[in-house]
Amino acid sequence: MMVLPKQDFDCDVLVVGGGIVGLSTAYALTRAAPGTKVVILEKEPGTARHQTGRNSGVIHSGIYYRPGSLKARFAVRGAAEMVKFCAEHGIAHQVTGKLIVATGRDELPRLHALVQRGRENGIPVRELGPAQIMEYEPQVRGLAAIQVETTGVCDYVAVAARLGTEATAAGAEIRCGEEVVAVDRRAWGVAVRTSSGAIVRARAMVNCAGLYCDQVARLTGDDPEMRIVPFRGEYYELADPSLVRGLVYPVPDPAFPFLGVHLTRGIDGGVHVGPNAVPALAREGYDWSTVRPRELARTLTWPGSWRIAARHWRYGAGELHRSWSTAAFTAAVRRLLPAVTESGLVPASAGVRAQAVLRDGTLVDDFLIKESVRTVHVLNAPSPAATASLPIGREVARRVLKKL
Repeated sequence: MMVLPKQDFDCDVLVVGGGIVGLSTAYALTRAAPGTKVVILEKEPGTARHQTGRNSGVIHSGIYYRPGSLKARFAVRGAAEMVKFCAEHGIAHQVTGKLIVATGRDELPRLHALVQRGRENGIPVRELGPAQIMEYEPQVRGLAAIQVETTGVCDYVAVAARLGTEATAAGAEIRCGEEVVAVDRRAWGVAVRTSSGAIVRARAMVNCAGLYCDQVARLTGDDPEMRIVPFRGEYYELADPSLVRGLVYPVPDPAFPFLGVHLTRGIDGGVHVGPNAVPALAREGYDWSTVRPRELARTLTWPGSWRIAARHWRYGAGELHRSWSTAAFTAAVRRLLPAVTESGLVPASAGVRAQAVLRDGTLVDDFLIKESVRTVHVLNAPSPAATASLPIGREVARRVLKKL
């Protein structure tokens, strides 16, 4: 047990995790309360190495999310703020708009429901017929679509780097290669021990550990009442990116938190295709060969994991089939883009989604932020967290500053 002398602090706020949410929190703290001493601990050699650095770079509009939810409010606000932040700091970005395309008649009611949801969230949408779809995307086919004007793309790694630069210029400190292995929390403060043996004492702590946020919460003595179940998102790239002009999405299945295989023209001009969502065998399991038995055991012993499997086994079987078969993946893409061929898909880097799952198998569908003694835990912040990172950071900063 570490001894934490009262009022003997190395910083005011300790942020665990150097992804875009942790960096945005530090940025918000230094802006909201100048002079507040902030230290960020990141276990990797550099920041933004996982969810932040392994996504398709989409600035989400917020159209998918339940009106009034944190996701809806923060994504709508965050999209506008992200575009402004990128413009102010010279970060590559583009507001492209996107099409959400129905390819089957059974999808039409869900497409119309998205129109209503978009309008309730204050997002401009336009309904399109088959001929209008081809005006925007000549190679895409569908029965109907909606155009969402406020969607875009950017370089989130560059955004994270700039947030870190701005925070450190205001006095924050980023320490990389420092994994938190123990936490001693008292009524007046928190002390953590890192893998290097360093001790850092703070008046309050923010847990932005992403794929390991539930484990960090347990180190503090809190029961997060959820478990991170990692899902790997597998991507390809189009060998011929001229087939797609912008962003093209299918109508999502509301029973599952993934948006389906979609096409995203990035800021580099390449077109990402995916993701396919499959269970990962490690929290940083970016391919099938990466297996961490202890982490896998934690997933398999969580009751919610088995309840997800029982509830969504058909959906999951399809995702696994597309993971193992390029032909099956190509068939899914051809529903939107008939011109694509199996040889026209080039394997690309995968990402892992840190999905919070409750004991009863419920997939947490909103951002989840919990407070405890001297601590704020960010327990569910997958996509669209990068889009919403600026308002999330302000919300977390607001909560932790109250604890000082």
